[in-house]
Amino acid sequence: MLSSSEIKSMLEKEPKFDDIFCSLRATGKQPKGIIKEAKEVIAIARKFNEEIVRKQTIELDLISHENPDDLPWDYMKEANKWGFFTMFVPKIFGGKGYSMSTLGYFCEEISSVCLGLATLTCAHYLGYGLLISSWNMRVINKISREIVEGEKNGKPCLLSLAITEADAGTDSQNIELMDTGNLVCHAKKTDDGYILNGSKIFISAGHLSTWHITHAYTDLNKGSESTVMLAVKTGSKGFSFGKKEKKMGQKVCPASELVFSDCFVPDDLVCIDNRKSKKLSKAIYDTNAQIFAYIWGGSRTGVGGFGTGAARGAFEEALKFASENKLDGKLMINHSWCQATLAEMYSNVAVARASYSEANYVNGLHGLWKLLNIKPLYYLLKLTPLSVLDIIFKWFNEKEFSTWFFRKLCLDLHTDDEIRRIDGWGALAKIVGTDKGMENCRLALELMGHAGVRHNNRIEKIYRDAKLLQIYEGTNQVNRMIVFKRLVAGKNPDACVFSANTN
Repeated sequence: MLSSSEIKSMLEKEPKFDDIFCSLRATGKQPKGIIKEAKEVIAIARKFNEEIVRKQTIELDLISHENPDDLPWDYMKEANKWGFFTMFVPKIFGGKGYSMSTLGYFCEEISSVCLGLATLTCAHYLGYGLLISSWNMRVINKISREIVEGEKNGKPCLLSLAITEADAGTDSQNIELMDTGNLVCHAKKTDDGYILNGSKIFISAGHLSTWHITHAYTDLNKGSESTVMLAVKTGSKGFSFGKKEKKMGQKVCPASELVFSDCFVPDDLVCIDNRKSKKLSKAIYDTNAQIFAYIWGGSRTGVGGFGTGAARGAFEEALKFASENKLDGKLMINHSWCQATLAEMYSNVAVARASYSEANYVNGLHGLWKLLNIKPLYYLLKLTPLSVLDIIFKWFNEKEFSTWFFRKLCLDLHTDDEIRRIDGWGALAKIVGTDKGMENCRLALELMGHAGVRHNNRIEKIYRDAKLLQIYEGTNQVNRMIVFKRLVAGKNPDACVFSANTN
């Protein structure tokens, strides 16, 4: 038998136990109530698919083909009526408070029928995640309450995440590449706020969003250390919408251009800036890198869920086709080659799901919603009526102390290993999920032959939609570099990533 010190020493060797068995570690730490929530979220999503999504997906895709300027407001109002935009807003901000650990399962379910409508529905939480990562409790509370009010009055209040720039692209999404990119979105400090100039592109659901959580830079040549996060509201003076991208897939979800021309953002809508970061114990660069790890660790896990949904949707359509059509006088599903293909497709779905589930556990242990998964707090929020929480937290969230406290807890006390895992596993989940989604689309098309390219048979649409998953949220090529940096390089001092020594 080994001593406890020997066991610890062995488990610290590569691959580290804590890096590769997050799901096992989460088993005891994660509240069991999340399992019940996951079942409920999946059931709600499946019912929504049956009653709303499946009936509209083909029609909305055709409408978007014919009229790229069309905005699917009727669908958004329906999703709002179902409570989807407050579902994962914590109860301390007035939302329904479903665990963020169940959002990935929701993403898979919706995207298994339509990736475009899934992105349209879930992009809201991409913007919300960035807002949360600032830990500015007053701004988070203000915008969250507007989301809740939008559900009550039937006018959806959505958030967009505005990072990507026309001449920077992936460079603006990665802290290591930011200073090499051609950044243009400049924030100039004034006495009572910022003057914002520049633009953002490929902003999912931008034209449908009320608030845009925007990354800008006080120094365009040193973005990694001069990032400022601003909340810009649609209708603000100096803000306007530009073009909608004419893209190959997910057409129903607009990829928007946001334009800022001397757009004034007052101090009370500044989520976090480089001056505030100086009050934290970490360097500005490290704090910015941590915020990016927070948001990409969670969002890329969600994209892994999207990829799993694409893989599953392609599998289900292929299975249906093989069960209804004959070849050489017998059902295709009774041919051994077809059975082998379907088995491979099922395996791809399972592998993709396992990858994003593991990344989901990593986020639950270390990521953006780590605090809400602590058992005492989780059950306190679940069991306390919203009316009581409102009395306490409406007051607390407005105090500067609350922002200081949560930034200290969630930024200063976040370890390098935690940041490394959420960033690395988020990238890994995206790679595996989206690649398996594309692989299943290819297999489905080969199995179905000419029938697969017909629009009404859905596969060609899934294929077009799924390809975008390999490109947005950081291309899969860049995400492979992130996996190497965060999970592979480890104790290899000679390994260089995102530097002049690599090409």
